[in-house]
Amino acid sequence: MNQVRIIGGEWKRRLIRFEAVNGLRPTPDRVRETLFNWLMWDVAGSRVLDTCAGSGALGIEALSRGARHCVFIEADRKQAEQIKANLLQLHCTTGQVIYAKAEQALTQLPESVRSVGFDLVFLDPPYSLNLWTSLASLIDPLLNPAAKIYIEADRPLQQLALPTHWHLLKETRAGQVHAGLYENQKLN
Repeated sequence: MNQVRIIGGEWKRRLIRFEAVNGLRPTPDRVRETLFNWLMWDVAGSRVLDTCAGSGALGIEALSRGARHCVFIEADRKQAEQIKANLLQLHCTTGQVIYAKAEQALTQLPESVRSVGFDLVFLDPPYSLNLWTSLASLIDPLLNPAAKIYIEADRPLQQLALPTHWHLLKETRAGQVHAGLYENQKLN
């Protein structure tokens, strides 16, 4: 069993556990710290979607910093159960874990979730599956105006075919990880 430390907020310094699943690579601490510095004023009260949640570190970090609710989508059953266990350990009742492939879960979200939309999305699929474009098209109709979308990839972000109304606000690189924060500028 592996673990990662929460960087800030209510659960700062708490450890969350995650399974040693093939291809699971939690966002490095330095990149997470940069991301949440970028999002400093956007997390509190937000509705969050942690797509391809993996360890769940990004969604749990957002909840720790005051997000209103987070939907975690995870395709690995053991890891989905571990995210639930971590939320239980943290006494968190505002996280919902969906065990499914993201492509399926995004099309089957309940209307109660779809209707309120998301203010913050983490899109960090397994690199080998090359899902950025397909998941972005499924996520796009779920976004609230001015929603922030964080993307991690193993290639320059400009090589990803993302919706043209997602405006790149900030980007960074740590080793092989290319990360960027986008804003949904589509008018509803």
